[in-house]
Amino acid sequence: MSGDDSQQLCLDPHGGMPRLLEIMARLRDPETGCPWDVEQDFDTIAPYTIEEAYEVADAIERRAWAELRGELGDLLLQTVYHAQLASEAGHFDFDAVVRSISDKMVARHPHVFGGESRDKTADDQTRDWERMKAAERAGKAERGTLDGIAAGLPALTRALKLQNRAARVGFDWPSTDDVIDKITEEARELNEARETMSEAETFEEFGDLLFVVANLARHLKIDPEAALRAANAKFTRRFRAIEVALAALGRRPEESDLAEMDALWDAAKQAEKADVNEVEVESHGKRAARQS
Repeated sequence: MSGDDSQQLCLDPHGGMPRLLEIMARLRDPETGCPWDVEQDFDTIAPYTIEEAYEVADAIERRAWAELRGELGDLLLQTVYHAQLASEAGHFDFDAVVRSISDKMVARHPHVFGGESRDKTADDQTRDWERMKAAERAGKAERGTLDGIAAGLPALTRALKLQNRAARVGFDWPSTDDVIDKITEEARELNEARETMSEAETFEEFGDLLFVVANLARHLKIDPEAALRAANAKFTRRFRAIEVALAALGRRPEESDLAEMDALWDAAKQAEKADVNEVEVESHGKRAARQS
């Protein structure tokens, strides 16, 4: 592509995917590109890829649809970036990435693109998907039950995946009650021994406790990462309410004490519950009006 054609494509608002690919190629040009982009490699870009994926999840949880459009674009750029790096190194290009995922989706959905019946539940389809993934792992010489689970996943997510794999071969507590009993046991042991354990032992025992908590999330069919993100958001909202309340009194948190901040926390909690109840009453009224 000539320089003029490249420039025209990069500035064309209707250029679509070819435009984005050309922009990335231009940014990576050793002579005319952006010095920062030229210096990057797979290792330096990978953290941004993870961050962008979380920002997509955050926008979805907040139902921030206008933001989601931009966040998805940021995440797409990460794929384009890695594909450009791979192309420069002679590994593969963006078309190969698209072809790979397209082939995978077709192969894993024979009930849509092949002759298999669609007369299955979502759980049936999930089991079929896992069987196909297991066959693919076998083809890659990944023989172990836990093979192929990325070590770079967030720890709670990886714990969940490890436990799911082990459960498929029967290594699992039979009931949720058993998991809760184990959490109680682990917490008690940690509490009783924390004064006598070494720092390394305390670290290990605390990790064991978190691992069992992740297992409880699996038994309850809860995404622990999403649950913790929600808890973080709730803590942020309520602590900010404390700061606002103190600011109205002309003070900052460090000028308060735990008892006062605890009371303000409870007030923020009650206010949130009142807001939720008000929304539920309003929603119920609208439904009743539609039905009348």
